Amino acid sequence: MTALPTPSQTVGPFYGYALPFPGGGEIAPAGHRDTIAVHGRVLDGDGEAIPDALLEIWQPAPDGSRTGAPGSLRRDPVTGGFLGRDGVTFTGFGRVATDADGHYSLRTLPPGGVPYLSVCLFARGLLHHLFTRIYLPGADLDAEPLLTSLEPGRRGTLLAAEEAPGTYRFDLRLQGPEETVFLDFR
Repeated sequence: MTALPTPSQTVGPFYGYALPFPGGGEIAPAGHRDTIAVHGRVLDGDGEAIPDALLEIWQPAPDGSRTGAPGSLRRDPVTGGFLGRDGVTFTGFGRVATDADGHYSLRTLPPGGVPYLSVCLFARGLLHHLFTRIYLPGADLDAEPLLTSLEPGRRGTLLAAEEAPGTYRFDLRLQGPEETVFLDFR
């Protein structure tokens, strides 16, 4: 049996094609010794990869500051297109698309003052973007208010797994029994 896409699956915009920019997942300055890597997949309710999702990552700097660094994104003076980051400045912001296998990856610095990276997820079929968090192991997560408010099974959907020192795996599941906890901001 062939399943045809529903209208909600074919309605654009297709964020994964329009919004990424070169180096969008390279949040950490090039060669920084404290860089961590976070990667994973974005999956639908059947566990199938979503090949054109887009993740925006927001986080404080390692010192806890949230000032960002406006102007660190360079533009091509001829075309006006994005050339990418300056490779030196930490902005606390990243934007990365998933590949054909639904995989994403980013390099960043550990966030200061909070044990998580904030994520905004855009994907086809979603008329509204979704918010969630990637909690990194190692911090005192037992005292984290959001995590303690969740049932243990749901809490695990927000925890990244450490694969190697400084490398973390975090999958986002849009539906199903292992659905990632998404947040509602009002």
